[in-house]
Amino acid sequence: MAYRELVRRWHEGVLAADGGDWDAALDIFAGIPEPPSRICFNVGCVQLLAGRPAEALRSFDKTVAKDNSLAVGFFQRGFVHLQLEMYEEALSDYHMAFSHLRKNPFIDYKQLGLRHILYAWEVLYSTAAAQCRLQQWQEARVTLDKAVVWRPEGRTAILDQALERVQDRLFLEPMRVPLGEFFRPRKKEVEQLDSKDFLGKPKVISSIIPNDEYIGFEPLRPQKQGFYEPSADTLRDSESGYYRVSSHYYPEDSEKLAVKASSLVFVVARGADGWATAIHDGQKLRIPSSLLEPASKMDKWKISNGIPLPPAQVPPSRLHVKQKPESPGGENASANGAQMDFKQIPPTHGEASSSTDRPVVLRARCECTVVVRAGEVPSLPDLRALLRERFGQQAERGKLSYRHSDGKELGAVSGEEDLGKMWQQLTDGRLTLCCQDSDSHSGRPVLYRMLAQHSYLAQGPGDLEFSKGDVLDILSEVNEDWLEGCCNGKTGIFPKCFATQTGCGATFL
Repeated sequence: MAYRELVRRWHEGVLAADGGDWDAALDIFAGIPEPPSRICFNVGCVQLLAGRPAEALRSFDKTVAKDNSLAVGFFQRGFVHLQLEMYEEALSDYHMAFSHLRKNPFIDYKQLGLRHILYAWEVLYSTAAAQCRLQQWQEARVTLDKAVVWRPEGRTAILDQALERVQDRLFLEPMRVPLGEFFRPRKKEVEQLDSKDFLGKPKVISSIIPNDEYIGFEPLRPQKQGFYEPSADTLRDSESGYYRVSSHYYPEDSEKLAVKASSLVFVVARGADGWATAIHDGQKLRIPSSLLEPASKMDKWKISNGIPLPPAQVPPSRLHVKQKPESPGGENASANGAQMDFKQIPPTHGEASSSTDRPVVLRARCECTVVVRAGEVPSLPDLRALLRERFGQQAERGKLSYRHSDGKELGAVSGEEDLGKMWQQLTDGRLTLCCQDSDSHSGRPVLYRMLAQHSYLAQGPGDLEFSKGDVLDILSEVNEDWLEGCCNGKTGIFPKCFATQTGCGATFL
């Protein structure tokens, strides 16, 4: 058991004993595997309080067995022996307790958690009590005389009365650790059981995004220009919102165009002087109210300039660290020892037929990427030539796969045996064949491609970072919110809402 858990149970057991719930305290102490001597001592004290001296004796036996130098353990066990009329054993325990005092007048157990001081004269007094019950009156008188030597100031009266009782051959009542005293865990250790938040929650002090309410532990990263729609508490009047600018606007003190016609701006407030405070292209400016026209709801999603509208302030919930991307079909097919995820193509065939005696229509679906140099716009013949060359290369080196007749999974075509299986999947004389680009993605096929609508900054070591306008090769669909893709030679995951699907394909009949 960890020491933290030991301290927790130790503290709970002591609290239960303080409240008088002896059974609950014993149950808590019993739940501690291999309890130390101090816990065993506490169990013995609780058993005494519950009126069970026999069970208390067994607990004190364990106490001195685990720590044979604990003088207070022998002292308390001697008291239990007297209660059970085991006088010889009690006398032996008191002799052991006195020897473990090592000629010290007392031992203060406060440092160990017990608020009790065991004095040498108290041990000798209890020793005399045991000798009286053994009818050793002379030895009891000698023991009390020895106790007088060890007595502290102010205790003479007690020992004088004890000597008189022994002279009259009357029994002495033994001393014991006061009721309700237990070994307790250290106060500082108890205070540290509950976790404390020494740092507190972070708070955004300043950001170029007006309503940035992000709270979390993450390194600072550069912000780009752009505003989200401010929260409700930042709006100054009921006319705040998106407006379209009817004509070009030039500030009085500058010839530079500030806002183009038909641009969308977000108005924070409109003043009685005919001017409005607005946000445009990441900047706050004043613009005449006469140039503003209320924007429709559809205008907000057709913005080509002005205020950018990213998909969301916070990306979707991230997948678990141990979660592995799954293929769209739910299972992975393997070819030549490499794990591959195939794209599911909607079936375009009807009833199944395995006959190849009649003409067969083979529909081939191909996907490829054509690179065009920046600044060069190819003519239509040149573009067709590029496509013809690219399709020819893909048809020769691409990954071939076909859809089973049940429409649930794809089968790879990597040899003559696979080809024979493919022809068995004919349905009404038709078969769909998928030819996918074999470009290097660690041997994995490209399911489809997407166009980045917004830039995405990596928020973790496994994220794919890209810029607006980049073409993303999709390798797998992690879940409904996240995709795994490749861009600029790097592979990672990214939120699906940052891109839209695109692709180029050709169909041959």
